[in-house]
Order: sequence, then C-alpha cells, then structure tokens
Amino acid sequence: MAKAIANVDDAAALDGVITALDNGAQSSGGEGDIAALAKGGRTNLFGFLIRLVARVPFLFIASRLYGASAMGRFASALVMVEFAGQMATLGQKRGLAQRLAETAWPDRGDGSRAVIDPDAATHAVADALLVTTLLAGAMSLLIWQFPESMYPAGNFSHAERLLVLAVWTMAVGDIALAALAFRFDIATTVRARAVVEPWTLSITAGLAYFVYPEGGLALAYLASVGAATTVALIALARADGMPRRWRPRPLPLLRLALRNMPLAGADAVEWGTRKIDVFILRFFVGEAPLGIYYFAQQFASLPQKLKSSFEPVLGPVITRNVRARNLPAIAAQVCQVGFWITAAQTGIALALAIPGAALMGLGGSDFVGGTLALGFLLVAEVVAATAVVSEAALIYLARMRNLWISLGTITMQAVLTVGFIVAASRAGVPAIGQAALAALAMALSLGTSSVLKSRLLTRIVGQPINNWRWALVWALVPALAVGMAVRLLPDWAEVVLGLPAILAVYCLVIWKFGFGPEDRVLFRKHPL
Repeated sequence: MAKAIANVDDAAALDGVITALDNGAQSSGGEGDIAALAKGGRTNLFGFLIRLVARVPFLFIASRLYGASAMGRFASALVMVEFAGQMATLGQKRGLAQRLAETAWPDRGDGSRAVIDPDAATHAVADALLVTTLLAGAMSLLIWQFPESMYPAGNFSHAERLLVLAVWTMAVGDIALAALAFRFDIATTVRARAVVEPWTLSITAGLAYFVYPEGGLALAYLASVGAATTVALIALARADGMPRRWRPRPLPLLRLALRNMPLAGADAVEWGTRKIDVFILRFFVGEAPLGIYYFAQQFASLPQKLKSSFEPVLGPVITRNVRARNLPAIAAQVCQVGFWITAAQTGIALALAIPGAALMGLGGSDFVGGTLALGFLLVAEVVAATAVVSEAALIYLARMRNLWISLGTITMQAVLTVGFIVAASRAGVPAIGQAALAALAMALSLGTSSVLKSRLLTRIVGQPINNWRWALVWALVPALAVGMAVRLLPDWAEVVLGLPAILAVYCLVIWKFGFGPEDRVLFRKHPL
C-alpha cells in the first residue's frame, strides 16, 4: 500500500488516491470491500481443498508408522510451542493491519491527510518482526530449560526437544503473512500454509521414519514450518523490498507492545479455546488416547482454517471503516462473511461427520473410538463462526470488553472440561470417551461466546449481527439423506465417494435456495 502511494508523484493525484480509498470505505454497500473479501474467500476456499488433500497423507503416515502414542507426545509438545509462537506475535497478526493503515494515510487531527515517508510501512513491518524475534527468543529459551512443559511425562527424544526452534519460525511467518494480507495478498498464505507446509510435513515425516523414527514427527514439523516461513519472507521481500534507513526504536517498540496487549490477549485466548482441551487432556489421559484425539482434531480444524483465513482480509477492510466510523458497513461485512463461513463450515462438518468412523479408521481400528470426539469438534467449529467474525470488528471497537468475554469463554471451557473428565472418570468412562467430553465442553463454550460477542457488536453498530439463515436447513435435509445412503458403502467408499457426494448435494441446494446476488459475489471474479 505504501508503494502504491509512493509511486504517485503529483500531490493532487495522491489526494485522489486517498480520497478514493476513504470513499470506498465509507460507501454503504462497501462494494469494493465485499469484492476484496470475496476474492480472499475464493482463494481460501481453494486453499482449504488443497489443505484437505494434503492433510490426509500426514495423518495416515503419522498414525500407521509412528502410532497413537507418538502422536500424543507430538500433540502435547505442540500446545506449548504454538502457544509461545502465538504470544510472540503480540497480537500483531491483526494489530499490524491497523498500524499499517495509520502509517499509509495518517490523519493530522483536523481531517486533512499527511504525506509520509514511503518507507514508513516497511519500517513498521521491520519493527514488528524485531519485537516478535525478541519475544520468541525469550520464550524459546524458557521452554528449552523446562522441557517438561512440552512433555509432562518426561518421555522425549533429543529431536523432540528441538521442537522449541519452531517458536521463532512460526511467529515470524505469521507476521510476514499478516503484512502481505494488508495488501490483499492471500495467495501467499494459501501457498505457504495449504501447499508448502502440509506437503513438506507429510513427505518429511515419511522419510524421517526410516532415518530417525524416535523424533521423525518433530523433525517433519520443523521442516514444514521453516519451509512455509521461507515462502512468506521471500514474498514479503519481493512486495515491499528491504527496509531502508531503518533503525530499531526501543521506545516506540515498547509502546507498540503495550498497545497490542489487548489484541495479544484476544488472540491468545481465541487460540487457547482450540488448544486448552489438549493441554488439559495430557494430564488426565495417556499418550495413546491423546494421539487419537489429536487425529480427530486435525480433521475438525480444517473448517477452522477456512474461517480464520478470512481474518487477514477482513481486518484491513474493517480497519478502514472503523477509521471512517462507518458502522453500518462493518455490520454488513461481518454478516456477509459470517454467512459465507457458516454455510461452508456446515457443509464441510456434515461431510466429515457422517463418514466419521470411516475417516477415523484411516488411522487404524484403534482410532475409530475417536469418532464421537470428531463430531463434537466439528459442531464446535460451526457454532464458533459468529464469534470469530464478530471479534474481527470488536478488537477495534471494544478491545477490552471483547477480551473479557474471551477470558470468560476459556475459563468456562476449562471448568467444563475438567468437570466432565473427572465425572466421566469416576463413572468408569474409557479415556477416549473422556476426550470426547472435552470436545463437548469446547462446543458449549464457543457457542456461548458467539451469542455474547454478536450481541455486543449489535449494540455497538446498531445493526443485527446474525449468520443464521433457514436456507442452511433446506440444504442439510437432502445432504443428510445422501449421507444415510453413504453409510451403506464400504469404509473406503464412504471417504472417497460419499464425502464428495454429501458436500456436492449440500452445495447445490445452498447455491440454488440460499445464496442471493450479494452471496454469489464470492464465486464471481471482480477486479480489485
């Protein structure tokens, strides 16, 4: 964005560019913004399909070659590593969009615009990467000194301990992709996260098993995250170039850190709602049941990737409308994206849940016991959609209130998870059944969060925030009928033939009866 401004030599032309951007943000229909969101949605839908195809080989390799116990240790370690990486970004995955917007066309305070150093945006990204590097280094050293935080049972190899190296790599990659998303470059995110990362993970896991099976999963993860981050950094360097005349600025960096604390907290809590179940389970169930639960979680997290990948596109669009105080446009964008996400996730969840036993059976007969957990996890992702899109606006309009709701959500989830597990254990429920109850606790908590956050945003913008439409029911009925017929097929046919059939029927009906002209822009190419 800064490059676009820098290339405008004439001051009047620059004013025209800025005015056009502001007018686009202030337009009630937000046609340009909706087109940008639709473009990002199309790219991410394609990325989701690639990710689905790429995820299956890794899960098959990990479960069949390494086994459920190794997957359980891997899941236990990733909770701490990914948490550290999340905190190291300091909320900048979303906060950077706001900072870049202010850097690109700041307001003097009297309504006029100031022309700034064209390198300022590049400097802002460099500052963000420096903050992330310092935090990631500190957290990596802390985890390295206390490896039991990753492996509570103390059972790990040297390579598995090296997983801590992924903290910096992961955090820097997230910042680079967030900076690219401000330019509406979502293709790099898809390329890095949906192509390079999962395929590197699968291929490396398969090769490492024959070389170093004790730490193959850890080495594969390090390779995959490193490859994805390399793709992101190369794309960032090509887009913005290297920072010129940049010097580290300690005081601005400190102010940036303090300013981003509510965002960092909201990001950490949102991430935590998807991981606290694994964090708690590793203290109550063995490595094998945890591995089976992790196997189910990997399928259920696919719809989550679909909705979370809208956030980098939604962030810059909402930021401009927040600065313009165009609240009706914010409500329209949140509802539009919310329906797209809910419609897609409902169909995906149905297509994965009906042949769930066959899907879990890809890992072996022992993994079929995680089918109920898979079902609850898929429900959780569907009901969480409203909270996610509402939060995309609330982090700019009501940071602290949004943070308090998020904290209440994760507290509720933790209490329900522990309570369900303890009660089930006393009742003699097997460990994998206890894990399924952890997934139920997640669904209940995220559903509560969606209700509270949508109501809060409704009060702020003065417009109803609702992702639900009755067309979803119309699409579910024939898809369920196809699903019942699919259950009569052999397991392999349920996955290979049944899953696409369920999804195809659902998509056909939702397109015919659920999508209006404003919805179909998601599948119509618009020049941005």
